[in-house]
Amino acid sequence: MISIEEKTKRIIEDIQQEKGCNPVRIFKNMAQKEYINIHGPEHHILDGACILTAFYNAGGNIRLEESLNKIAREGLRMPGAMCGLWGICGAIASVGAALSIIDGTGPLSDDGTWGEHMKFTSQAIGELGKINGPRCCKRDAMIAFREGVRYINEHYSVVLEYEDQKCEFSERNQQCLKERCPFFKRPLGPLG
Repeated sequence: MISIEEKTKRIIEDIQQEKGCNPVRIFKNMAQKEYINIHGPEHHILDGACILTAFYNAGGNIRLEESLNKIAREGLRMPGAMCGLWGICGAIASVGAALSIIDGTGPLSDDGTWGEHMKFTSQAIGELGKINGPRCCKRDAMIAFREGVRYINEHYSVVLEYEDQKCEFSERNQQCLKERCPFFKRPLGPLG
């Protein structure tokens, strides 16, 4: 079994090879790796890292490796199962942390970013609340990316790509919500 620290190290190494400015595509490439589970605290690092990488690839003014190391530190502080135990999704918290890294926001920031990031996380959490549980780290990541791309494209001078997604992971998720999930891809019938 690979520790979360080892997974984090591998995420930071591998994600720097990703191209393009679509965090969902970056995520899907990374999520296929053998060390990324269908659910787990690795998403607390991976999801924000996908946003940071897409932002950097789109011309965003960050030092990628330094930013990825920061998201790793923040993500490792988030416990597993925080969605059910704390009422906040780690995928959304990870993207919120990525926004804070981009802006250099901290607890004493008064430049408006502190409040704007709160609006982002509350909007994204509200969307998850409409769907309800049980948890799905892939679905929650898709919500975080959709809202995160919208936020970035409205607030920064870069443009991230996003397109409507259909889940490629539902067969591996024993608790998949199926039709209740906005990203569920119905299996093809006998006629295709």
